[in-house]
This record gives sequence, C-alpha cells and structure tokens, in this order.
Amino acid sequence: MDVLLYFGRTDQPDLGVTEIATALGLTKAAVHRILTALRSRELITVDPATRRYALGHAAVALGRAYLARTDVRAMAAPELKRLSERTHETATLSLRRGDTRLYVDQVVPDQELRLEVSLGIPFPLNAGASSKAFLAFLPDFEVDAYLARHPLEAVTDKTITDPAKLRKDLAAVRKRGYATSLGERQAGAASVAAPIFDHDARVVAVISLAGPALRFKADTEEAVADLLTSASRISAQLGHRP
Repeated sequence: MDVLLYFGRTDQPDLGVTEIATALGLTKAAVHRILTALRSRELITVDPATRRYALGHAAVALGRAYLARTDVRAMAAPELKRLSERTHETATLSLRRGDTRLYVDQVVPDQELRLEVSLGIPFPLNAGASSKAFLAFLPDFEVDAYLARHPLEAVTDKTITDPAKLRKDLAAVRKRGYATSLGERQAGAASVAAPIFDHDARVVAVISLAGPALRFKADTEEAVADLLTSASRISAQLGHRP
C-alpha cells in the first residue's frame, strides 16, 4: 500500500524501481515483487520500453469512485459548526453555479444580534467576500470573460463596480489566500471567506465567517486563522495538497 500511495503523492508521471526503493527505504527486489502484484490487479502499469511504472486504470477507477461520492456540504458541516462556536458568528458554505454563487449551508450563533443568509439565491461573483474568493482563483482568461459578459452592477453602495479596482482587489485576495468584505453584498455586514480546493487545485466551494459590522472584525488574525484552518481541512479531504 505504501508503494501504491507513493504514486499518488509524487509529481512525476512515472517511476522506476530504484526511485521507489530509495524513497520508501525498501530493497529493489521487494519493490519489484510489490509492483508485480499491483500489475496483476491493474493498479499499476509498466512501459515495456522504459521499464517505468505508472498508475493503472484500476487505480483511476478507485479515485473516480471516491470523487463520485464526495459531498462537500457534508464534509464542511463539522467545520461550519466549529467556526461558529469559536467565533460566535455565522459560518457559511457557498458553491458556484455558472457566473453566480449561492449559499448552500450555514450555522448561525445563538446571539440576539446576528447575521443570517438566504440559501439557494444566486449572487454575482463581484459582490462580497465569498463571491470574490471564487473569482480571485479563476484563471485570468476566465476573469476576463466574466467581466466581458457582466457589467459590474452594485448590490449595495459598497459593491466594487470598477473593473480595475476589482482586479486589484482579486490580486490581493490571491496573494493572502482569503477575501474580506465590509458591506459589499449586504449593508452593515462584515465577512471573510476562503476557497476550498479539490485534488486539481480548483476552487469547488468557499467557506466564510460573517457578522454585523458593528461587532465582527473580519480581518482579525484569530478569525482569519480559524477560517483558513477549516478551509485547509476540507480541501485535504478532497485530495488537495498545497
């Protein structure tokens, strides 16, 4: 199993017996026997010309089966609960749908003054921390295409509607790894959001903390650290390796 898992960890498309033996502290004879067994179940394939090994179609089928059963909402639920309990603010999960994103789950704190979001309602990708966390990690050509398709309309008087200003903000989000908003989607609300990555380093969801701006300071070190830890844990479950 260590040999099989090593193929999943390496960045190389194929491996030789000596490389595997050195990396795992095994003899070449042992590695050869293991590879022969894995080949017999089509978990590993070999190039006859180079004698180098790669993952076989049976291993790919295992990965696809896992991804087919992956439910980001279920994975994120414990983290949303933990975040809300630690910060006493609202924790949310968002998914992207085309050129919009929508909230699909939230955990609300037991406070008289609190923020609640509407689930299932689409929002533009330029309005608010969760939206910008999606947009910031798209390839530049996709950002260009989005801006070409959609004029940046204001949701509140704090929404960024200038393309140049938005691009600058998105660059800052990519650099620090999270987005913040002060009233950009909902007046009087503050939020901080971080992307959740899958095994291909694509953003598949966004997790956020939000609360009344009078109380919640979205860019505090504690809130950001808690949020990034939760995002990293969920990403790891999806196979992401930073």
